[in-house]
Amino acid sequence: MKKSFKIVFALMIGSAFTLSACSSDTNKGESSSTSTTTSTDSGSKALAPYKITLVYPASAPKDLALVQAEMSKYLTEKINATIELKPIEWGSWDDKTNLMKISNETYDLMFTASWYYYPRDAAKGQYLELDDLMSKYGKDIPGVLGPDFIKGSRIGGKLFALPTNKEFGQGFGFLLNKKLVDKYNFDTKGIKSMDELEAMFKKIKDSEPGVTPIISSKFSNIWNAANYDSIVAGLAIPRGSKELKVVDTLEDPNVLNFYKRINQWNKNGWFDKDVLTSDSDQAMNMIKAGKGFAVAQSLKPGKDKEMSLTSGTEVVQIETAAPFTTTGDAQGAMLGISRTSKDPARVMMFLNLLYTDAKLLNMLDWGIENKHYVKKSDQIIDYPAGMTADTETYPNPGGWMFGNQFNSYLFANEDPNKWKMFKEFNDRSERSIALGFSFNQEPVKSELASITNVENEFKSLYTGAVDPEKTMAKWKEKRAAAGFDRVKAEVEKQLKEWAASQK
Repeated sequence: MKKSFKIVFALMIGSAFTLSACSSDTNKGESSSTSTTTSTDSGSKALAPYKITLVYPASAPKDLALVQAEMSKYLTEKINATIELKPIEWGSWDDKTNLMKISNETYDLMFTASWYYYPRDAAKGQYLELDDLMSKYGKDIPGVLGPDFIKGSRIGGKLFALPTNKEFGQGFGFLLNKKLVDKYNFDTKGIKSMDELEAMFKKIKDSEPGVTPIISSKFSNIWNAANYDSIVAGLAIPRGSKELKVVDTLEDPNVLNFYKRINQWNKNGWFDKDVLTSDSDQAMNMIKAGKGFAVAQSLKPGKDKEMSLTSGTEVVQIETAAPFTTTGDAQGAMLGISRTSKDPARVMMFLNLLYTDAKLLNMLDWGIENKHYVKKSDQIIDYPAGMTADTETYPNPGGWMFGNQFNSYLFANEDPNKWKMFKEFNDRSERSIALGFSFNQEPVKSELASITNVENEFKSLYTGAVDPEKTMAKWKEKRAAAGFDRVKAEVEKQLKEWAASQK
């Protein structure tokens, strides 16, 4: 998953949650469909033909048209619909989808997320409200997702997109170079303290010349996300809090102590020289080349197996904090129905199938059986003879983006109990007391823009390259001049209103 730093990078996500623009578009387009669409209980023959357009971030595979045709054949039988799969490269996603939105282009479904414009687009009325549509045409979905997932997906009490049923929360820790873990017989189970981590990093530094113990500064992000439910601008609710009250993380002694530790790691020479800019891909390339040991990651069951498969080098994961669920996690991967859809009811029928029909979901995820994959058992698949990851013609576009991931087949090299572990992971993930709260930034957007500019001056704090006490003091001083107190007052006001609405 591609998640942002929940405390210090929250402003970079930047989105307004004003909902007045949404109300006028509520279920817009459904009236045009009621004359031609009915519940699937009466069968697909009662429905007029309709083409559903699905827009999502991915590279267009060679056999896209073949899979699209196979899915359309199946959907015609189910709901008299065909489908147009419209993948857009990640690098072009912002420009192309923004153009689609402002030009009122007609399409039906688009991928969205808390970290990818869901709150902003919902505020602008880009997506339809879904509760009524779901109650009529997606009746199976609430039973699949459960109440917490749906609660966490709401904005201002309204549901504008449906989340993928996958990991419900975020785990925290590192991916480690397996060759070095085995060489030094490191214990990767049950890490209980930072001291245990440091012992590993010191051993690598002392014993492996040319190997960087820690690649990228992402552990600062991971540590903050594991300990706080970030709201905005460094205002957050501490994990485990029983009181719906924000704290200023720059005033929290625990945060200062953490950055003092990171500062010492930097002095020890444990970080990559490009620590501030190194991303996960660069980190995995360094590990593959034998030049890196550890990269911080948000975790889920089997994350190490997935990364080993995609990177071509073996890594193992260690958990440094138990999983935690915030509103941002619930909204981590979603599909929204566009306000320009000509038949929202039919689109909701399609969504209902994505959550309940394993055959349809696996066509989208893996392609056509015996062409793009072969079954080893009911739930386990592998490449057909002669095909490899380099020669496949329909690579998985990202099963974490669609419907009910627990219905997706597992590859032969994955743990066959993966989805069972996911469910256990979800059950043990601690829910934030503010799950379901989304902050409307509109009243303080000018202050937040100024605070973002201030934050950008102090990013070296995350690398341990500066004195934490002096740096944090300067940061607080400049942030105050940018309007921090007004932002804090607005957060407290909205939290109080949200709390009252939950009773």
